[in-house]
Amino acid sequence: MTESLSLQQARKLVLLSQRLPPVKQTGRAIAATLSAIEHLGYVQIDTISAIQRAHHHTLWNRNPGYKTFHLDQLFADKQVFEYWTHAAAFLPMRDYRYSLPRKQAIKTGEQNHWYERDEQLMKSVLKRISDEGPLMANDFEHSGKKTGEWRSKPAKRALEYLFMQGELMVPHRVNFHKVYDLTDRVLPEDADTTLPKPEEHARFLITRYLQANGMGQLAEITYLLKNTKPLVLAALTEMVSNGELLQISAGGNNYYTLPTSLELLNKPLARNKLKILSPFDNLLIQRKRMQALFGFDFLLECYLPEAKRQYGYFSLPVLWDGKLVARMDCKAERKKTLLHIHHLALEPRLAKIDAFALALPKELVLFLQFNNCDNIRLHRTSPASFKPVLQTAINQQCK
Repeated sequence: MTESLSLQQARKLVLLSQRLPPVKQTGRAIAATLSAIEHLGYVQIDTISAIQRAHHHTLWNRNPGYKTFHLDQLFADKQVFEYWTHAAAFLPMRDYRYSLPRKQAIKTGEQNHWYERDEQLMKSVLKRISDEGPLMANDFEHSGKKTGEWRSKPAKRALEYLFMQGELMVPHRVNFHKVYDLTDRVLPEDADTTLPKPEEHARFLITRYLQANGMGQLAEITYLLKNTKPLVLAALTEMVSNGELLQISAGGNNYYTLPTSLELLNKPLARNKLKILSPFDNLLIQRKRMQALFGFDFLLECYLPEAKRQYGYFSLPVLWDGKLVARMDCKAERKKTLLHIHHLALEPRLAKIDAFALALPKELVLFLQFNNCDNIRLHRTSPASFKPVLQTAINQQCK
């Protein structure tokens, strides 16, 4: 029998599974950062720097004690590594072996890479790194034109191919540029490098997704993971039949969940805590899911021409009262230590506007510190009548 959840229950299950808002941390802050990465399964990397980059932002929202040097330290300690999930991401080293099926598929040609394969150049690049040690793309000279969709030079494409098929890894970055080294020199000695069987890999994808997200559908579990749907569907069917998974419904849609996940519904959700989220946050990355569960139609508009933007270049969803209630287009002007709120747009269904106006400035104080800023400039709100209300609350909170 399929258990039915209300949308409010479903949202609570998802948020508690995502550890949003975060609970009070104990122990060392860097341990909490590693715990967040291991629980989420990955943290997406993005280059946009309008505010602190997405990977830092996502981790800060799970660990209030997060510092940006944590990732560097975890890399140095070989507890995280960089690879690809649905996008470029940081992953826990304990899950390294589950990156191997994709690497093998790319190496054998079963799965295509977005660059053409140049065996001779790849062999030359690999030899240089083997002989000279870790190298960056700019260590390889190229006087010709950059080609391809991303306008990259041939050596960069060869490096990325070797990285994606598992012969190179990234031990660290320099000014956000990748450094490449031989995989054997980057992996910890005790790393498990056994290739998981297809059925084992499918089960891993299912349990990892459901632990981090509470509930999910086949399309969500296999989101942008090529050639995985048939195996995952077979594993889902088997896991339901033997009681490892339950089927539930919410909002007219059916989902899978772990039996232990439903126990989270007995725990409280800190609805009064407000969080300003990254557009690349694990909670938000699947837009259809957010529409179905939260009624939140989100589009990151930085990829649109300015004239077509409704909310702004880099609009940040705002979580409060167990819902996504606003979006805030921000930019940190670092030389002036000034955070610009270019446009704060409230969702039409937001009812407790006065309470929201008190909750947002409290989080903005912490958000300022996270972005190394001292002051806020509020430019515009929708509706416009909310601007003086919010400005007064900000002035009182930031005295």
